[in-house]
Amino acid sequence: MAETGARHQGRNEPCHCGSGKKYKHCCLVKDEEADRVSREHEASAAQPTKPPAEEPPQRTPPPPRTQGQPWKRTSRAGPGARRVTTPRKTG
Repeated sequence: MAETGARHQGRNEPCHCGSGKKYKHCCLVKDEEADRVSREHEASAAQPTKPPAEEPPQRTPPPPRTQGQPWKRTSRAGPGARRVTTPRKTG
């Protein structure tokens, strides 16, 4: 984490190294990489080493979803069967 007395460097402020460039074009990438490395180092040091735990029991996968639409009627004749309809009344 950042120190409490340190001032946060803004991206558009002049760089702290004195190059005259904006911080985002000069040292931002290097500082972020250094912060990432230090966080990884702190995290690895903070994690206690645990013995490998027993594996949890295997879960059975859920049954596959049906592709049917229960709210629609299906014909009993099987796929490809045509429904018999009466013609509309005209006029």
